[in-house]
Amino acid sequence: MTLVLAIDTATPAVTAGIVLVGDEVTTLAERITVDARAHAECLTPNVLAALADSGRSMADLEAVVVGCGPGPFTGLRVGMATAAAYGHALGIPVFGVCSLDAIGRSTSGEVLVVTDARRREVYWARYRDGVRVVGPEVHAAADVPADGLDAVAGSPVHAAVFGLPVMGPEYPSSAELAAVVTDWTAEPEPLIPLYLRRPDAKSLAERGLA
Repeated sequence: MTLVLAIDTATPAVTAGIVLVGDEVTTLAERITVDARAHAECLTPNVLAALADSGRSMADLEAVVVGCGPGPFTGLRVGMATAAAYGHALGIPVFGVCSLDAIGRSTSGEVLVVTDARRREVYWARYRDGVRVVGPEVHAAADVPADGLDAVAGSPVHAAVFGLPVMGPEYPSSAELAAVVTDWTAEPEPLIPLYLRRPDAKSLAERGLA
C-alpha cells in the first residue's frame, strides 16, 4: 500500500487529497475549493486539512501525484511547484498526470472531456472506455470534433454546447488522479506542464519595449 498526496489546480477546483493505493485506490480525505482565483491561497491549507482529516502526517506520505493540465498558466504553476516542493522536502517521488485523464478514465463509451480554457475556448481530449485516444488540445468549442460521441464530461457549462448527454465528474478527484498512475515503483518522468498555449503575460521584448 502506498500513501499518496494528490493535487490538482488545472481547473477552478483547488484539489488536495490523501489516498491509499493498493489493489484499489481509497480516498482517506479530500478538500476541494472551487475558486479560479484562489489556487495559491487555498492549496496548502487544503493539503494540511486533508492530512489532518486523514489522521496522517507529512512524514507518512510516500508519493505525490499532481495534475499537469492542460490548464491556465498560473493555476498549473501553483500546483506543480507545490507538488515538486513536497517531493523534494520529503524525498519522495512526484508523478505528473494529465488532469483530463482523471476525469475521462471513469467514463465509458465514446466521451469528450472538456474544461474551461477561457478566451471562449476549451481544453479537450477524447476517450474510449476511459482511455484517451485524442488530445489534449485547445480550441473554440465549435471547432472540437464531436462526431460519434456518446456523451461529454467535465465542465457542464462548456459540455452543454455539444447537445449530448453530460456525465460527471466535473473536476479531477484525488482518487482518479492517483489511479492514472500505472506503476508507483517506476522512476517518475520530469514534470511538464500542459499549457497548450502561451500565457497572457508578455515580456518587454515580446511587447517591443526592450
